[in-house]
Amino acid sequence: MVARRSAGCQTHRWKRELAAAFTRPEELLEALNLDRRLLAPAQEAATGFRLLVPRGYAALMERGNPHDPLLRQALPLAQELEDRIGFSPDPVGDRSAMRAPGLLQKYQGRALLVLTGACAIHCRYCFRRHFPYAESATIADRAAAATAQIAADSNISEVILSGGDPLMLDDEPLAALIKDLEGIAHLKRLRLHTRLPIVLPARITATLRHTLTTSRLQAVVVVHANHARELGEDVRRALGRLRHAGIPLLNQSVLLRGVNDRAEDLVDLSERLFDSGVLPYYLHLLDKVSGAAHFEVPEESAVKLMDRLRTRLPGYLVPRLVKEEAGRPYKIPVL
Repeated sequence: MVARRSAGCQTHRWKRELAAAFTRPEELLEALNLDRRLLAPAQEAATGFRLLVPRGYAALMERGNPHDPLLRQALPLAQELEDRIGFSPDPVGDRSAMRAPGLLQKYQGRALLVLTGACAIHCRYCFRRHFPYAESATIADRAAAATAQIAADSNISEVILSGGDPLMLDDEPLAALIKDLEGIAHLKRLRLHTRLPIVLPARITATLRHTLTTSRLQAVVVVHANHARELGEDVRRALGRLRHAGIPLLNQSVLLRGVNDRAEDLVDLSERLFDSGVLPYYLHLLDKVSGAAHFEVPEESAVKLMDRLRTRLPGYLVPRLVKEEAGRPYKIPVL
């Protein structure tokens, strides 16, 4: 009974924190003591893709610094309104890869289920910031159509839960979906791609851990951190709870101008990830989504950056530099 009450308190905590998140640029700017001249462009850019930042994440930002690497990921800027050649609403071909409502299949043996369009933070470089979530039916309909399609294809051995963010679902519906997937005999693994352990660590509840560790499917959690300062003590404790439950943890980052485009940034990130029980996995070149061109790091610069990383880190802490192109059967290594 005590454990059940504790799990309920955890659930309520992450929802309370999400409900209290910053959603208005003026509130965030005031909390961080930033120049009010940033307000008008932030408000204009936020009309197309609104601001959303949990207060715990904002607390890790440096007050008074408009160039803070965490703030830069979340604050709407005037550059988002510029049209740039080569940037589009669907840069990785999600629409053409849709096999059922919310079910994408690009790579052999794997299928990706877009469970929800909701996130706990609106990252300004998000490659799905223009994704037509409303066209993909309700969560229940998505899940039903997806499981039927997956069950009919015995070549699929791994399902990736994505979004939005799959951990925006409550523990109970998420557990029910996983139970349905367990009933498909040819599935072996369940991968969750999530930013919530980084931006809303209270989401890692005892109930969630129980669901993942008692499933017959091997769970793998791939988190998304771009900068070492995102890994505060609350985040490290949440990651530790997953790791101590025996769940493999990987990290994928996006290479972002003004955020993590120096060797020092990426070295610190890899070291702090490993200290938190997470292995660096992928470093993505920016997906060329409309509104995010100001984050782009040229490929030649990225290759030189990786050379510097290899001289400073052991091989197991060097993420693989990759890019994604629509229609390709795998992520492309950038060498």
